[in-house]
Amino acid sequence: MPVTALFTDLYELTMSDAYHSLGMDEIAVFSLFVRKLPPERNFLVACGVEELLDDIEGLRFDEDDIAHLASLGRFRPEFLNWLRSFRFSGEIFAVAEGTPVFAKEPILEVIAPIAEGQLLETLILNQIGFQTVIASKAARIVEAANGRAVVDFGSRRAHGVDAAACCLSCRSVGHIECGGRPALRHTGRWYGRP
Repeated sequence: MPVTALFTDLYELTMSDAYHSLGMDEIAVFSLFVRKLPPERNFLVACGVEELLDDIEGLRFDEDDIAHLASLGRFRPEFLNWLRSFRFSGEIFAVAEGTPVFAKEPILEVIAPIAEGQLLETLILNQIGFQTVIASKAARIVEAANGRAVVDFGSRRAHGVDAAACCLSCRSVGHIECGGRPALRHTGRWYGRP
């Protein structure tokens, strides 16, 4: 599901405005990784990368977004004009969806002008963090089942329809059969998975 460009923290916008005002447009590298994992959970299953890349490709600040930011009285007109024409120009390197990753191993790296990379931080942490947690738990449950089928009915407890659809998709990355799915057959179309 597409996200709005305002799905970022005010902090990210403030930092980007500061970089912009100081003429700081150098290339920076942002790495997403987990520093430490508990011994009983020594791996993660990367998930959310494909959706994140689609979101970043379409990320735009529309006139309503600019008007809202202007109403806050915190941002310079030059920065707001820069946001009007914002298009991510950097590069993103990531492991493939469903890849096991370990502590201190990058899941994703952003190489971009510093203000652009800063604006993506919240979206990246949200999309990759949540979906990786769900896919990782699904993989551990399948591993613990030791060859027995695992069926998911988690949509009944999910925090809203979007979360239920997203979780079904993440669980499929972790190889759980989505048994509670008859009413959510469209999930595969949303997330490009069965």
